[in-house]
Amino acid sequence: MAFFEMAKTAIRTVLERPATRPYPYVPAKRTGLSRGHVVIDVSRCISCGMCMKKCPSEAICVGREEKTWAIDRLRCIVCNSCVEVCPVKCLTMDPVYTPSFTMRPGMEVFDITYVKPERPAKKEETE
Repeated sequence: MAFFEMAKTAIRTVLERPATRPYPYVPAKRTGLSRGHVVIDVSRCISCGMCMKKCPSEAICVGREEKTWAIDRLRCIVCNSCVEVCPVKCLTMDPVYTPSFTMRPGMEVFDITYVKPERPAKKEETE
């Protein structure tokens, strides 16, 4: 009986189309739940490190002294946790898929260009 089950499976796989897509040659199918990849607006990042603390795969590294924000694309599991926890909303999810990693390295480092605004001067009370 097991022979017939195996023969049935073998014939079905020969006659049907493959279940996978040859990505990146054929674009991936996108749905409403597709996330894509993390994008940062470095001009708004305040180097708080909340995204680094919340990342379950430890793919994000924030260097406060060096003013850098780095993400290892090969470690990122696109869980959206960093985007949800960012207090200034400088992280977003771009639904466009990135090229394969044979074309570029997995680690991306960005220089943070945020300039902290000056506090307004306190008004001195004269009596």
